Amino acid sequence: MRDGLGSVQSVLVLGGNSEIGLATLRALIAERARTVIVAVRDPDAFEHAPELRAAGARTVDVVGFDALESARHEELVDELFERHGDIDLVLLAFGVLGDQEQSERDAAAALSVAGTNYLGAVSVAVPLARRLRAQGHGSLVALSSVAGERARRSNFVYGSSKAGLDAFVQGLADSLAGTGVHVMAVRPGFVTTKMTAGLDPAPLSTTPEAVAKAIVEGIRRGSHTIWVPGALRFVMLALRLLPRPLFRRLDI
Repeated sequence: MRDGLGSVQSVLVLGGNSEIGLATLRALIAERARTVIVAVRDPDAFEHAPELRAAGARTVDVVGFDALESARHEELVDELFERHGDIDLVLLAFGVLGDQEQSERDAAAALSVAGTNYLGAVSVAVPLARRLRAQGHGSLVALSSVAGERARRSNFVYGSSKAGLDAFVQGLADSLAGTGVHVMAVRPGFVTTKMTAGLDPAPLSTTPEAVAKAIVEGIRRGSHTIWVPGALRFVMLALRLLPRPLFRRLDI
């Protein structure tokens, strides 16, 4: 349960090696989160546990998780809730950008992006929602993207996978209304991380720390959707309303 000041005390991050996931953990620990569960592909290679403990986490549990191993997801979720009891916050922070040109040539590459970003998220979110509903409280936060607002030719495989995730999260939020479970979609713009290294930063670029701050604030407010930075809400509204012949002319 959250503490007397409403702060998250226990958090599970799936995709704990992501820079946004780690920044969010640091921000939550600074606000008194004490039980941290980190799900990563290779637990033995996770190097941040000492840092998280030094920051104030009393428990740091690092477990194996692969978004593409959907047959394992429900069992993993049940194991974690049985081991730690109630979990205040679950963050779906995993995802891959992929290579658009390769995805247009190789169906397996495109399927890997879609499988990780959309199918993997759905596969693990369903048992997570079941457990959160059963405990009667908690937040489920998913990293979507403004790329899912309207698929662009420069990254439509990634964008379409995020569009699917975003729609799923919005529907999940509606289905859980009144249960005590809060669901939030996070729509960042271009974030300067290892995943975007080598790409030209887009206008209104942001940082993992800024996204983490927005996530913590969004949880506190009970928001259902947040854009980071907030101005992207209006930029994407304009792009959504742009007629398709004009949209196709844009170099994006």
